[in-house]
Amino acid sequence: MAKGNIKYKHCKECGEVFKPYNSLQVVCSTKCAAIRAVDKVWKKERKVMQDKARTRTEWLNIAQVTFNTYIRLRDAKQGCITCKRPFKDKYDAGHFLSVGSYPALRFNEDNVHGQCVACNQHGHGMQTEYFIELPKRIGLDRLNDLLELRKSTLKLTELEIKELIEKYKKKIKELK
Repeated sequence: MAKGNIKYKHCKECGEVFKPYNSLQVVCSTKCAAIRAVDKVWKKERKVMQDKARTRTEWLNIAQVTFNTYIRLRDAKQGCITCKRPFKDKYDAGHFLSVGSYPALRFNEDNVHGQCVACNQHGHGMQTEYFIELPKRIGLDRLNDLLELRKSTLKLTELEIKELIEKYKKKIKELK
């Protein structure tokens, strides 16, 4: 295409066809540009308002999803901890010691490993096989530490939960 021969575009705001002044222009007029700028500001403000309105439980759920995503990425090439089969499309972040019984270990990386859906959900975690395979992944010393930690308690503040989310978002970014 020759220099100066700019193609017509559709405005990102109103959808009208227009001839841009340069190849980077995405809206047809200053009116559409102003609307787009206000929308950007509103989206940022809405996110801040949503974050302020979230409860501690909602933050914990977000942290759990972020943590589980990290575990799945970390263990993607290792296969299921219990049956050792390679992962297919869907697999879980299976907890060795359950969150319900041992909430202090909810975000402990040694307690959570990639596990196929069949073993984790349909096989109820396959605890015996998990216990046999766990020392092979983390070592006997870390397993003993994990078993000691099950007696502990963990009460995270909202700020600590947010920091945990950011920590695992960074780790996810590093793995991708």
